[in-house]
Amino acid sequence: MTDDVRPSDRALGMTRRIDRRDVLNGIAVGLTAIGAGVAPPALAAGDPTLWPQDVEGYDPPRLTGMRGSHPGSFEAAHGLRDGASRGVEGRSEATGEVYDLVVVGAGISGLAAARFYRDARPEAKILILDNHDDFGGHAKRNEYRLGGALHLMNGGTLGIDSPRPYSPVADGLLQSLGVRPVELAKRCDRDEVYASLGLGRGVFFDKETFGTDRLVSGAPTQGAASWDAWTAFLARAPLSDRARADVARIESARIDYLPGLSSAQKKDRLSRISYRDFLIDVAGVDPIVADLYQTRTQGEWGVGIDAVSALDCWGLSMPGFQGLDLDRRAAPRMSFTPAGYVEGGSYVFHFPDGNASIARLLVRDLIPAAIPGATCEDVVTAQADYAALDRPGQTVRLRLSSLCLRARNLGDPKASRGVVVTYARGGRIFQVRAGACVLASWNMMIPYLVPDLPAAQKAALHKVVKTPLVYTTVALRDWTAFHRLGVYSIIAPGGYHTSMRLNWPVDIGGYRAERSPDRPILLHMTRTPCRPGLSEFDQNRAGRADLLATPFETFEREIRAQLARTLVDGGFDPARDITGITVNRWPHGYAPEWNPLWEEPLPINQQPNVIGRARFGRIAIANSDSGAAAYTDCAIDQAHRAVRDLLAIEPLAAKNSA
Repeated sequence: MTDDVRPSDRALGMTRRIDRRDVLNGIAVGLTAIGAGVAPPALAAGDPTLWPQDVEGYDPPRLTGMRGSHPGSFEAAHGLRDGASRGVEGRSEATGEVYDLVVVGAGISGLAAARFYRDARPEAKILILDNHDDFGGHAKRNEYRLGGALHLMNGGTLGIDSPRPYSPVADGLLQSLGVRPVELAKRCDRDEVYASLGLGRGVFFDKETFGTDRLVSGAPTQGAASWDAWTAFLARAPLSDRARADVARIESARIDYLPGLSSAQKKDRLSRISYRDFLIDVAGVDPIVADLYQTRTQGEWGVGIDAVSALDCWGLSMPGFQGLDLDRRAAPRMSFTPAGYVEGGSYVFHFPDGNASIARLLVRDLIPAAIPGATCEDVVTAQADYAALDRPGQTVRLRLSSLCLRARNLGDPKASRGVVVTYARGGRIFQVRAGACVLASWNMMIPYLVPDLPAAQKAALHKVVKTPLVYTTVALRDWTAFHRLGVYSIIAPGGYHTSMRLNWPVDIGGYRAERSPDRPILLHMTRTPCRPGLSEFDQNRAGRADLLATPFETFEREIRAQLARTLVDGGFDPARDITGITVNRWPHGYAPEWNPLWEEPLPINQQPNVIGRARFGRIAIANSDSGAAAYTDCAIDQAHRAVRDLLAIEPLAAKNSA
């Protein structure tokens, strides 16, 4: 910051020193530098063979500033997409390494694929490559030391819950890692912490949307509160009498808005209209009421209620359907209804760092020297030794900041003798060989990695449009402002971030949730950039462009301004009370699911994800995109399928692929 910053920035604290910038050197992997002879950057004195992950003190979870798809992790991929990597194999350096399996992508699916392959072939040599500076994929960990205590937040995927019951494969993997969600939830979840302090949910009505800035606390539980409870809450909201009555009616009244139709006919009608249209055109609410609900679906599907079917919103337990008496069979995207889970549903549990602990457990299982300990409880506070991830002689090696550029079958794919994998790291291009390869990366990149795929398969892979989103972690000096205002969670329909909440209270192993408002805490904020009025995928594309064009400084200013406006009556001062910011930016976030509002149903063998995941010679594909569902169990199941596809081929020893 310079001395000529505007006065409002000074008031917001933009000039104050906080944890807002990366403090660990990453690796820029721009394709313009690939092959230019750039030495691998070293963090210690002068060793040209030392990669950053090999240096003592390397610890990506402690980085702040712009994370998620961080600078240096995606630029080369964009160049690959734009054709800047022609001839990369001819410019590559052969490492001389030969593996039984190379896995591209160290997210949950890639790590699970390595585990399944190793279980089938215990002596197999496996290399895992990832373009990020940390493992975990979307399961990223934000780590702060505040007031002498460890504070953790999910930088990406939070929980293991799924709308479907876990398969025996996915459940078996969790169990083998020591993760028993039902027991953990009973023993570790501390949901009573905020309730014991009298804190509840609130709604921030912003002046741009609702005419005035006002935080209203004490929001009733959606779909479970009485007319009187909603009337009392809404009396303080800056809404007209009609709008207040409409909200209370939608939330608590049992009215059949589609009389004369059977349950099946009602579901068919609801699948063809958006929830916004249902509210305005069918339930007859004031349009400002639809604005109040507009962002409620963004956390689930990345777009607002204008782009999600009313039937999906019924499946998500959104209000307004109480009187329709719909049968309990699943909605298109959800296998449960407002009455609860069908067929048992899935587990519901999350670690303090979200699914990052699942990724850490998998890494510990594959490379025991990298993460000390033996239980799912002690993995939460264990200090990872990144230098142990890629040591010579290990049966499994994990190589970070390494972007795959090509995966090619040796010979005719139908009788392939193995695979050549080319990747970029530190401005150089390297090549390894393997008996097989699992691509556990994003579907839309795979046609560029394997350009000789069949045209129909490439077209199917290109159809995937992932959901962009931002999970922001803000370190606070204390949370007395929230305590004074009586809230721990706030919905902000018109906000830059549309929701915020104090850290989820979980006690596990040596980790303890914060209980005193006078102590520091982490705040979670969610932003899903989208453009209402467009189709779901077009909104996703617009949101991705928005994220990639937005600098960290803009995020910081918006965060500070939003918190100042929202918490002003609690005495919050952004210049004083914000001590750190981590913006977890995911331009390619959730795997897309079928949206009945925009897509026609297809037989399973015609669905793009099924066509796209077909094995190609000794190259298999594993990721949540392949299962068309953004859930942990899907990522695991797809990893198992990909490995099973490879193991079905007559095995070749790694040495024969050299």
